[in-house]
Amino acid sequence: MKIRVPATSANLGPGFDSCGIALNRYLTIEIGVASAKWEVRHEFDEKIPSDSANLLVQTALKLAPNLKPHVIYMHSEIPLARGLGSSSSIIVAGIELANQLGKLNLTSEEKVRIATEIEGHPDNVAPAVMGDFVVASFVDGQVASVQHRFPEVGIVGFIPDQQLLTAVSREVLPTQMSYKEAIAASSIANVMIGAILNNDMKLAGQMIEQDLFHEKYRSSLVPHMKIIRELSQKFDAYAAYLSGAGPAVITFLPLEKVKIFVDALNKIEYSGAIEVFKINRLGVEVFDNRL
Repeated sequence: MKIRVPATSANLGPGFDSCGIALNRYLTIEIGVASAKWEVRHEFDEKIPSDSANLLVQTALKLAPNLKPHVIYMHSEIPLARGLGSSSSIIVAGIELANQLGKLNLTSEEKVRIATEIEGHPDNVAPAVMGDFVVASFVDGQVASVQHRFPEVGIVGFIPDQQLLTAVSREVLPTQMSYKEAIAASSIANVMIGAILNNDMKLAGQMIEQDLFHEKYRSSLVPHMKIIRELSQKFDAYAAYLSGAGPAVITFLPLEKVKIFVDALNKIEYSGAIEVFKINRLGVEVFDNRL
């Protein structure tokens, strides 16, 4: 049996800790034979545990403590600590691992709730479970989420070589903001969501780049974002934004402009990988090898 979880890009500017999209890069785990102890075979850094201390297994055991240990093969196309939901994908995979081995029969809503409680916010885990574009909240222990089809647009990611841990990226954020600024920030996010639902990426992009919640505080940690945003405007891009906590930057633009934008992006002074993404519409999937 294989479990596949998509990468995700969270926030989309003003949708801070609430909005996210699923992308077509994947964490895949294959459930091997039953074993005397958990063994997770992966290609990550040796600092990532290969036993029951692995986040995948820890998550599964939270839901089903009596799961029989198995050998697990893990492969990921999602770079660690780059703002593309690497840890969220492992949490979602762990929930699905427990769901399958423990025969829990969890609904998508239950998976989102559990994942949000573990992760602390739903912006990455919700689209990883449900796919596509998801708006979600986590208030007073209650999780609410809405999935909607994201418009067909070009999606280009610039993924710097260096990592940026979420904890570090959150340290620069303010602990509070004024009531007036909170209203402005919220109204920008509301219009962005409404524009996406109305398939109006031009307006959505304007709102994405007017975020007041986090990007301006994190700008010193991601100097390449300003360069990419200025460059993207030359190619009629809808918006460029910091993906999650960064340092990856995602650009939305017309499909016909993707190739020439990628060519231009290859010439910037910062070192990193350039990826062309598509929206994943399905979220977490399970494939039975026996079929």
